[in-house]
Amino acid sequence: MWHSHRLPCLYSGCPVTFKSQHGRTYHIRSIHANSNAHSDTGPRQNPSSVTPLDQNGLDYQDIPQYSSSGPSRKRIEHAYLTAVPCDLDGNFLPPGSIRQERTQRPNTDWSPFDNQTQFMIGDLLYRRIEMSASNIDLLMKLWLASLEDSGLDASEPFECHQDLYAKIDSSPLGDVPWQCFITGFSEDLHVPEDAPSWKQTLYEVWYRDPDLAISAMLDNPDFEGHFDMRPYMELDEHGQHCWGDIMSANISWKHCDEIFASNADAFGAMYCPIILGSDKTTVSVATGHVEYHPLYLSIGNIHNTVCHAHRNAIRQLYHASLSAILKTLLPGMTKPAIRRCPDGHYRRIIYDLIAFIADYPEQVMLTGIVQGWCPKCIAFPIFPDNLEMPTIPRTRALTEELAEILDSKTLWNQYGIDDDIIPFTNDFPRADIHAMLSPDLLHQVIKGMFKDHLVTWVGEYLLREHGESKSRKILDEIDHRIAAVPAFSGIRCFPQGRRFKQWTGDDTKALMKVYLPSIVGFVPNEMVTCIATSLDVYYLVHRQNINEDSLKNLDLALIKFIDLREIFRITGVRTAGFSLPRQHALVHYHSLIENFGAPGGLCSSITESRHISAVKKPWRRSNRYHALGQMLMTNQRLDKLSAMHSDFVARGMLPAGHILPQNISYIYQPNNDTSREDDDESDDENGGAVDEKNVLGHVILARLPAHGYPQSLEELSNVVNEPNLPYLTQLFLADQLHLNDTSLPPITSKISVFHSAVATFFAPSDPSGIYGMRRERVHSTPSWKGKGPRRDCAFVVEDEAKPGMQGLNIVRVQLMFSFKYNNIEYPCSLVDWFTRVSIDNTTGMWVVQLDVEGGRQRKAVVHLDAFLQAAHLIPVYGSNPLPLHRLTDSYSLDTFKLFYVNKYIDHHAHEIAF
Repeated sequence: MWHSHRLPCLYSGCPVTFKSQHGRTYHIRSIHANSNAHSDTGPRQNPSSVTPLDQNGLDYQDIPQYSSSGPSRKRIEHAYLTAVPCDLDGNFLPPGSIRQERTQRPNTDWSPFDNQTQFMIGDLLYRRIEMSASNIDLLMKLWLASLEDSGLDASEPFECHQDLYAKIDSSPLGDVPWQCFITGFSEDLHVPEDAPSWKQTLYEVWYRDPDLAISAMLDNPDFEGHFDMRPYMELDEHGQHCWGDIMSANISWKHCDEIFASNADAFGAMYCPIILGSDKTTVSVATGHVEYHPLYLSIGNIHNTVCHAHRNAIRQLYHASLSAILKTLLPGMTKPAIRRCPDGHYRRIIYDLIAFIADYPEQVMLTGIVQGWCPKCIAFPIFPDNLEMPTIPRTRALTEELAEILDSKTLWNQYGIDDDIIPFTNDFPRADIHAMLSPDLLHQVIKGMFKDHLVTWVGEYLLREHGESKSRKILDEIDHRIAAVPAFSGIRCFPQGRRFKQWTGDDTKALMKVYLPSIVGFVPNEMVTCIATSLDVYYLVHRQNINEDSLKNLDLALIKFIDLREIFRITGVRTAGFSLPRQHALVHYHSLIENFGAPGGLCSSITESRHISAVKKPWRRSNRYHALGQMLMTNQRLDKLSAMHSDFVARGMLPAGHILPQNISYIYQPNNDTSREDDDESDDENGGAVDEKNVLGHVILARLPAHGYPQSLEELSNVVNEPNLPYLTQLFLADQLHLNDTSLPPITSKISVFHSAVATFFAPSDPSGIYGMRRERVHSTPSWKGKGPRRDCAFVVEDEAKPGMQGLNIVRVQLMFSFKYNNIEYPCSLVDWFTRVSIDNTTGMWVVQLDVEGGRQRKAVVHLDAFLQAAHLIPVYGSNPLPLHRLTDSYSLDTFKLFYVNKYIDHHAHEIAF
């Protein structure tokens, strides 16, 4: 009989009742729906309720197009550039027309390779492990010798490396040829004979026809389902305007209006926004400072998740080269071009230069401004704080008008304009380089504001305040604290603290996650809060979807940051003020997000990551002599292999993603020896992006149980030194079966222990799959990388009705195991409960402590479905120095009493642990 005071389930028709709010929340999450689920179902709002005039000035009147784009969301699509399918002559097809299927070979045709195995071996050797030509030759000889020794009548996959290369080169797929033109300084410049060598040199510019490259992108079936045909405005469940992918950005909508207003023939065409990016990279300092200046191109239709004197002469040469490279796109910017799209339909395409990804030095070169000035507005940088707020925006029209009435000296000194530079965008319609510059999280926020400014200023403050000797000791203690931060899936360790010989973007992003608690007590609280606010700014602008409330919070955070950073002036660190272009760029982020969508989709980290695959790795594979031609050939072969893989997937011959075909997957299976102690260590990187669609958030145990544990609860309780384990497990099972505490069921089945579990959840702002799903591994193992135990923590939902940490709690996972009862398997965990203390006003993070009842740590066995995701705790270090015997990350959670709930460990934690 149920007691009258028990809580009923909130789902209609469900008869289950509960003793506590926590029990009801767990039941709803595990039986009915996971609160972290990502679903495409939900209440729909009437499109007629949309206000006809958006607050940003976009006119949405007379727009009948409406569709759903997620839970309780609605999408209003552009009314004129509607991406209507057409035939090869550009004639629009009637609605419902069957698309013209791509010409496909039979699904047994692996040409130019002989069969599936040969293709996968070739792909493995050339793309995955990048084996050298000589080693390929040696491997083929050993392969043939092995076959002969075994008496098998078979041959090696390839005769030699030339055989492999020839097969790749013979594929027509992915074949956009390289072209070259020679450029130098014009004879009109009258270069004297004694001019420096760089001015007399002719330069080779290698490029692929951008029109052909975009055509290949549009015709890639891999993008189907991850490709926007029309600009749109998205409203969330509260009716707020949201910005995400670039087709949701205001600038896409506005440019489509301009295109239709100037050319009525564009009606029904598909808008194709073009994104450019460039960044100089050095491949070899030791052998002569070899530099390359790659230019990257993409299109904004593809979703972000699938997808960062001497000087003047060089700058203008750069602009002339860009204009020459892009000239084949010019006709398609005014007259629609017929192109096939990912869904197989042909459409009339309008090209448009919409965004350019570049760091600040590149922005200076692109816009023709003076170093130190803002490329987006005419804020005067000479005064100490004149770069705090935006001023008159720079435009192509304004620059041309000023150039007509002012001399070069005035333009340079009072407006920061170098009138010797004519931007390449002047050669293309609707293109304004100042408007095209997108936000750059990597250099403006991560490396700029955080590493180069705030972390450096903290060091300068300690030096000014304590002198060189004591400041060094304090920095050593800060490093010790950072090194003692508990491990977390996917985050790098800092055995030496923050003292890197060479910082990378990944180093900086990792340090941002753990830096704040390490400086508490060593610098004024205002400095700590200032840095915390800067982190909040970063996590706000890095979200995958940003709504109007997010923009308001961003504005408030920026105002707070600008106010708090005064502590660095007060303490003498920044007496010169804060006229810093990279910090100033943040005041433009509100309008940039409205114009370009979420900044994470347009960040120079994208171009920098391409440097590795497109420049640095091909350079290493070359013989360093006239390397450019070899590098281009490497890139072309990689493109062909990628195109062949996509073709085989489209024909059903290979599975999508990174899954191996079943008939050969055994080749790559890991060692199944469960006795390996480090098996979980090798699985630590199994987190990250997950290409699963519309899955509920869930937690599952590792694939294999750990070896060497007893299989009964009584014996296991002795091994793990927890005598109450059998009783706690019976209590757990009674709760699962909705039994009274006095009727504890016996558990006699075999117990399996696991050292890790995997949590899958919707977190599109973190590195995630094309549907926004992410995977994280939670560990509980007695030996981690030979250093000691690792017992991770996790978020547990206690009350879904309460916001943030008020409805969450933290547990530490001491043991993960499973058992069966009535043929039902129960995956569960023995956990230590924490209790919330308060929000720390200095860091903005919640503080928790271990929950103690009657002088003993409160423990429980909970179902794995109670876990939301992994949680990260960092000790509240206090004022005393850490133990002299260098405390390691393995024992931090056992050493301290109070802990910060680290909301900066990832973007999803920042969204839920407030």
